[in-house]
Amino acid sequence: MNRVHVIGAGVAGLATAVSLTRAGRAVVLYEASGQAGGRCRSYVDAKLACTIDNGNHLLLSGNQAAIRYLADIGASQELHGPPSARFPFLDLATGERWCLQPNGGRLPWWLLSPGRRVPGTKIWSYLSALRFAAAGSRTVTDCVGEDSVLFRRFWEPLAVAVLNTPAQTGAARLLWPVFRDTFAKGEAACRPRVAKTGLSDAFVEPALALLRRSGATLRFGRRLGQIQYEAGRAQLLEFGDVSVPLDDGDRVVLALPPAATGALLPALTVPEASHVIVNAHFALSEPAALPAMSPFLGLIGGTAQWLFVRGNVASITISAADTVAEASAEEIARKTWNDVAAALDRDPHTIPTYRVIKERRATFAQTPAEVLRRPKTRSAFANVFLAGDWIDTGLPATIEGAIRSGYSAAQAVIRSGGSTGQAG
Repeated sequence: MNRVHVIGAGVAGLATAVSLTRAGRAVVLYEASGQAGGRCRSYVDAKLACTIDNGNHLLLSGNQAAIRYLADIGASQELHGPPSARFPFLDLATGERWCLQPNGGRLPWWLLSPGRRVPGTKIWSYLSALRFAAAGSRTVTDCVGEDSVLFRRFWEPLAVAVLNTPAQTGAARLLWPVFRDTFAKGEAACRPRVAKTGLSDAFVEPALALLRRSGATLRFGRRLGQIQYEAGRAQLLEFGDVSVPLDDGDRVVLALPPAATGALLPALTVPEASHVIVNAHFALSEPAALPAMSPFLGLIGGTAQWLFVRGNVASITISAADTVAEASAEEIARKTWNDVAAALDRDPHTIPTYRVIKERRATFAQTPAEVLRRPKTRSAFANVFLAGDWIDTGLPATIEGAIRSGYSAAQAVIRSGGSTGQAG
């Protein structure tokens, strides 16, 4: 019985397994840790006495792969957000607040209204986004500069959030598909969406339930240490003291981080540099609300860049946080609580119970040079395929990119001629 062995149960691996299972393929999903989800998961934090996400993730209604995946696993209802596209911001240095409000349709007439765009900006300055379409090897600042109000209040926070890389070094061409699929299509494609109760409830648990119902085999605590190759094909998977021989019709999808994948595939070029993301979660004494019915608030001029609120938990995100991550958790909490207190009108001197999470290799450094190191879905071996947000999807390393890579890997497996059946 031919099987597809999916290695890694992060979002990319789950999307691969779900797509293959729905297509009638026999799937075995392996995960080195004791839980699925990778960087997109929730857990109960004993210190905060509540469930938190290991990182904050914002999606848009135009993220087609993510929306399709949630529909496939029956979890569309697990995302929520405002009924229309609104993006509230606060400049911590001046106290000024504003809300970007795109209009319906492809013609962006909302830019004609000063009350719907970034204060202090001109209409023509937004046209610089068109440079991303032909950016080539240029960085974000190469395309839009860095000496403008629009850069400080929009391009920079957006670029850092999407690329997890400073705008001065971030690959501008990765921003174009983001605009093309969301803002360029009008308000209905750029409505903010977040997990209603947690990332695991939205992206992980429903997928695992579907896989179990469909007969897929899930094996946790299995770290792939080595692959044996012969005649241009993978022949044997070695999981410590357990070896899994591969039949001629078997396929392997590696949905692992770049370094781990590079160690398993001889001569594979992968991105090498990475950047940190820091998240801090604060347990509030009472629920808080953000403007415009929004689950998030953009912060300009502070330590934190984005503030998310879910019930009694206020969470902040700092992308490209390599320098920030060098500080202690206590120092990070103190600095970021100042930002949260200003945004929510709380006492800055009374820091509530907190949890600081440092994702050391959150994403690869999405610079022009590192982008060129992204491999394709198909490897040099006939029965080995790749998935992950760092694969060459044309998208940034986001949930959308991870899920798209999983669906692409599944399609490549199917096109390669794997047999159907149920795994034992």
